[in-house]
Amino acid sequence: MPEKKKTATPRLRFPEFRDAGPWEVKRLGEVCETFSGGTPPTNRQEYYDGDIPFIRSAEIDSQETELFITEDGLINSAAKMVQGGDVLFALYGANSGDVAISKMIGAINQAVLCIRPQKDNQKFIYYFLLSRKSWIVAKYLQGGQGNLSAEIVKSIMAGIPSLPEQQKIADCLTSLDDLIRAEGERLEALKDHKKGLMQQLFP
Repeated sequence: MPEKKKTATPRLRFPEFRDAGPWEVKRLGEVCETFSGGTPPTNRQEYYDGDIPFIRSAEIDSQETELFITEDGLINSAAKMVQGGDVLFALYGANSGDVAISKMIGAINQAVLCIRPQKDNQKFIYYFLLSRKSWIVAKYLQGGQGNLSAEIVKSIMAGIPSLPEQQKIADCLTSLDDLIRAEGERLEALKDHKKGLMQQLFP
């Protein structure tokens, strides 16, 4: 007898998808390819100061990196290349459980997991993992102890809707992120303006 498929239905849904039926629940490992990287030997100077950005766990959401490695460093280590738009997940370190969309082409070390959906929307997977961060940290990093692993991430169950619904959700949340970013920049500009006024208004 075939195993019954697990399903889930979100509490909030866009009107055009309310009659589309429940989402099928799958492990992330079923719908995504994953890999982590490695670090070239630090005693080999010829492996560093190249032109390949070396993305460490604290830099998964950055537009630049502190370290760069060479082609030889990439070839002679477990470091692996990621592309802009890949989903990056911090496995361990101070920011374990953080997730981001890569903003650059570069190599990752062993503390970073690259998650590439096989067919699904990358931003949908990113926002799903972002929504589960507190749960992941509480379950696997209690009191700051323990490490995450690729196997743990791949075992996480996720409700997967159709691609059009994934796109709609990703677009909505991306628009909100863009608005938050714009308002943050406006707030910083106002703070700078206030600081300048204060410097001029008081002798």
